[in-house]
Parts: sequence; C-alpha cells; structure tokens
Amino acid sequence: MWSNTYWKDYEVIDTSAGEKLERWGKYLLVRPDPQVIWDTPKKHAGWKRMNGHYHRSRSGGGSWEFFDLPKQWQIHYQSPSIPNRLTFNLKPFSFKHTGLFPEQAVNWDWFSRLIREAGRPVKVLNLFAYTGGATCAAAAAGASVTHVDASKGMVNWASENARSSGLGQAPIRWLVDDCTKFVEREIRRGNTYDGIIMDPPSYGRGPKGEIWKIEDSIYPFIRLCARLLSKDPLFFLVNSYTTGLQPAVLTYMLSAQLAPRFGGHVVSDEIGLPVTESGLILPCGASGRWER
Repeated sequence: MWSNTYWKDYEVIDTSAGEKLERWGKYLLVRPDPQVIWDTPKKHAGWKRMNGHYHRSRSGGGSWEFFDLPKQWQIHYQSPSIPNRLTFNLKPFSFKHTGLFPEQAVNWDWFSRLIREAGRPVKVLNLFAYTGGATCAAAAAGASVTHVDASKGMVNWASENARSSGLGQAPIRWLVDDCTKFVEREIRRGNTYDGIIMDPPSYGRGPKGEIWKIEDSIYPFIRLCARLLSKDPLFFLVNSYTTGLQPAVLTYMLSAQLAPRFGGHVVSDEIGLPVTESGLILPCGASGRWER
C-alpha cells in the first residue's frame, strides 16, 4: 500500500466504530469512514474535544456539528519532491468533506518527481480536478496545467488554493466543463498532453443528464484520454474510490490502452494514511500509475 509520511499539518490520530479522528492543522475533526468497521476503545482525548463532528443520517447524507471551528482555515504541504510549500484553504461542507484528500499527496510526490526530472516543458491535464491539490503540485513542479471540473465552485476554490500557494501567475488554465466533452474537443483540436491525471467520481450526471457510472464508463474514458497523450508522454494517473475497482483492474485497463503504444510500465496499489494510535494504515482507495 502507498502511504505518505511527509504531512506535518494533517494526521489520522485514531479510528473506531465507523469514524476517524483527524488533525487538520490545529483543529480536530471526527468524520465517518466506511472502511472503519472495527470497534476499538477510543482512548485518545481528541474524541472528546473535537472542533467538528460530521454525523451520518440513517436516511442518507448527514450534517456537521461544530465546536469552535472557523469557517475557513489553511494547512500546508511540503516534501522532498515538492519543496515549494503548498497551501490549501479548508472549509467543511456537505457530504463530510473539507476540500482536500490528504492521501493523494503520495501521488503528488510521484508525478512531481517525473515532471522535475523531465528536463523539458511538460503539459499536464487534470480531469475531475476538484479543489486542485494535484494541479498545484504539478504547477509547483514546473508543468503547465489544464484544470477541468464541472463545478464552478470547485474550480474557484482550486484557483484560490493556487494563489495561496504562490502559484497565482503559474501557467494554469481553469476550466468549468464536462470532462468527457472537453476531452472530445481537445482530440478534434489536435491538442496533446505529457501527463494526464483523473479522479473520476463513482457516480454522476453530465450537463444533459448523461449518467456516469465508473464501472461502465471508466475504461472507455481511459481509452479516449489515451488519444490525448503526446508522442513522448511521462505519466498517466487514475484514482478510484470505488471498492469494486481493485488495483489489478486499474493495472489491466492502463496496460491495455497504453503499453501497446508507448511501452513503459504500470503499477497499481491501494493508497492509505498512517494511523498514529494503532500504527496501521487506513485504506483510502486505489491508484493506477503508468510511466514511460
């Protein structure tokens, strides 16, 4: 399992009974996690002095309960592969999220190293790009980045993160668009990219009611995106939070679409976050990586 050891401002302190106790900077949050099916003693004091608690509803969804938590705050990330400190603006919003998936830092480090070592201009496409963690990391490594997400609010949030990270003048295109439609237009335009990142949802709907179900849509979408790779591409990254898509499935899809044309190699694995109290790794989905 791939996990990150460079976070200073984020920590999974403990996990129990369907929840995780996290430290985001100086604030403690308790949020539900479907992977936490064990019920171990909650000995850490943070369980009783959290700043925010997201409660699941039996009818679906849920709501936040706050205890002295600001509406917005910042955390920072730095590592040997990302020496320029990244700054992320956090705020709790619907569906338990804060605006950042810290487990993805292990992937940021991987592709940032490839970008820095390329020794040439690198163009990166980030699809389903959310609040721009990967966009900021790629731009900080020196890439020109095209950031695409269907939500205007998420794109604005990502742009704010870039400015906070000192990347306000970096070569980043911010686009509010349906990812599939955008890729199809880019193919017609003849545009290409040296690296592609995608973090597709498990389920969603397009602007005209098109249904995205990852098990049905992901392979055709990878095949489509492969047509956007340059003649000398660096990497292709696919993230999945769907339990049905095991790492071996990601490996097969990327190998089938990229290896015959570009060679290289594919590695896929679970990604996770260290848990301080237990010393274990909390699973947080899977990633598939191709590199030349």
